[in-house]
Amino acid sequence: MFYPNERIALIIDGVNLHGVGRALGFEIDYNKLRKHFATKGRLLRASYFTTTLENEEFSSLRGLIDWLHYNGFKVHEKQAGEFTDNTGNRKIKGTMNVEMAVEAFEQSSHIDHLILFSGDGELRAMVEAVQRKGVRVTVVSSLKTAPPMVSDDLRRQADNFVDFADLREVVERSR
Repeated sequence: MFYPNERIALIIDGVNLHGVGRALGFEIDYNKLRKHFATKGRLLRASYFTTTLENEEFSSLRGLIDWLHYNGFKVHEKQAGEFTDNTGNRKIKGTMNVEMAVEAFEQSSHIDHLILFSGDGELRAMVEAVQRKGVRVTVVSSLKTAPPMVSDDLRRQADNFVDFADLREVVERSR
């Protein structure tokens, strides 16, 4: 499914991928992940998208974001909105879908193959738009979690689907 000279970009939905890793029972080594896909072709960009909470600047996510910045990833982050619903429960709302779509569309004239790490069905239209520009799209998520963490519509739209569980040996963080 990969060609040696193809130009590749990774778009990682950080919150989604973290959830998949957690559901599969392992931590992700992002250095191994980037290096693995760099062997599949010419990796032009690895982009990581995440939302953060304003009052959690010292969370474990901050360390990961800083590490990614210094280790070959283009990091896109924005603050999630926090509100209290009508029942008094604290809710967090934030998505990077628009930002991921813009990045994918901007990269589409420079790449041959987009690897999308997300299972979010709202990204199906983005995948279709990039495909119309001649880019092959591989979606990486999981059907092996309970429940499955990939939208059926997104999986069907993609040219290829890779179950993240099958990458465990390649991308699992050593303990």
